[in-house]
Amino acid sequence: MRKIVLTCGLIAGAILAASMLIAQAFQDRIGFDRGVYVGYGAMIVAFVLVPVGVRAYRDRVAGGHVTIGRAIAVGLLITLVASACYVATWEVIYYRLAPDFGEKYAAHEIAKAKQAGATDAQIAERTRQMADFNAMYRKPLVNIGFTFLEPLPVGLLFVLVTAGVLGRRRPAGEVVV
Repeated sequence: MRKIVLTCGLIAGAILAASMLIAQAFQDRIGFDRGVYVGYGAMIVAFVLVPVGVRAYRDRVAGGHVTIGRAIAVGLLITLVASACYVATWEVIYYRLAPDFGEKYAAHEIAKAKQAGATDAQIAERTRQMADFNAMYRKPLVNIGFTFLEPLPVGLLFVLVTAGVLGRRRPAGEVVV
């Protein structure tokens, strides 16, 4: 199981990391608003490896049958490995390659509020909120926590669907040899 989880998880993680690095390189062209679509699109592509891994586990290790619980466990482990790669890549980008990301994002959000016709008081409040968030986000553990929350829901969705489709109970009386 370890080989399947690591192989699928690391491939999915490489897809997530590569997409994040590419998106960061073209951030000025992509923009913050469209970057969300690029990021979540890459997550969908990467997490296709969850059903691939669960199926490989079912066919190669579990003798053609896998329970829903075991399918969830294998899929969740793949998701956690891939998400750890995503987080590690973001930490390098945030602290080394783009240390001004928070300020750029705050400026984008404030400009968006102005464009939407926000009052001076609303803009001042949004500016304060972004400053507070940036101060909090500079803390590595907070940054890691928020970053893990980005791919996890997508991965969990894939895990649950995969477990529902591929997970089966063993027929009564069947013995695994």
